[in-house]
Amino acid sequence: MTAPLLEVRDLAKTFGGGGLPLGGGAPAVRAVDGVSFDLARGETLAVVGESGCGKSTLARLVLRLIEPTAGTVRFEGTEMGSLAPGALRLMRRRAQMVFQDPFGSLSPRRTVAEIVGEPLEVFGLARTRAERRERVAALLRSVGLSPAHMDRLPRQFSGGQRQRIGIARAIAVDPALIVADEPVSALDVSVQAQIVNLLQDLQAEKGFSYLFIAHDLAVVRHVADRIMVMYLGRVVEIGPKRTIYAAPQHPYTQALLSAVPEPDPDATRRRIILQGDVPSPTRVPTGCHFHTRCPLAQPDCRTERPALRRVAEDQWAACHFAAPNPIPV
Repeated sequence: MTAPLLEVRDLAKTFGGGGLPLGGGAPAVRAVDGVSFDLARGETLAVVGESGCGKSTLARLVLRLIEPTAGTVRFEGTEMGSLAPGALRLMRRRAQMVFQDPFGSLSPRRTVAEIVGEPLEVFGLARTRAERRERVAALLRSVGLSPAHMDRLPRQFSGGQRQRIGIARAIAVDPALIVADEPVSALDVSVQAQIVNLLQDLQAEKGFSYLFIAHDLAVVRHVADRIMVMYLGRVVEIGPKRTIYAAPQHPYTQALLSAVPEPDPDATRRRIILQGDVPSPTRVPTGCHFHTRCPLAQPDCRTERPALRRVAEDQWAACHFAAPNPIPV
């Protein structure tokens, strides 16, 4: 059996908590709370959930842009927490990121040729300026942009074009993993499908894996192989896309899916409206984090944390009431 490209075990991150003895200072925020998963080579795992669930923090932990409070991340068989700065720099050639804001992630004072060519220069993949420009031209063509525009500044492009530039920069060093943090959420709906299709085409051509962060289940339906749902820092459900959409086992997943527009005008799916707001991450509920909004909550949910348990082949849910899932994978 082929080893996973990425192995995450019991990953946790707490911010703050350095308050004064008498109660002053910022309270602790447990942004990621014991997350574990694997990512196979060539696979797309979509991480979904509402704002504040910890998915963007998870993305940064995976790339070691921030240090975890606990847990491990193993990439291509190497535990990233043990890497010295030089080895970590080399690892980052193999793991790149596409950011949510296609304008804020690009230097406004640098041309497209400089932005896309920088990783080629940093990692010694183009020895001369002419070679670098030739590689940049090929990368721009691969993301649907004209090489004739490589000397323009980011402000001279549309939002969708700027995201294509960000993608070209990410794939310049032939990574094995791309972490895409809400890569289409800042774009017009008419452009989102184009970027999603581009990401899929590039994956089919180059074979890299995606950790695809999103809050829109309608988007991930078209890109994901598996889906991992997070709520207040914890994984509440994970499984193949088909089973998650056909038979979600966690009430939170069911509520998220009920809000996805249904293309069938005769569909009778009932919209599930969750009561109340998402609790503050500084005052997370005891037991099941979701019990304050869950329509199925019972007294035990307030005191006992549900374990993430198997409900079908490759499908897991953290709910006391999750039933065995008969949908075959």
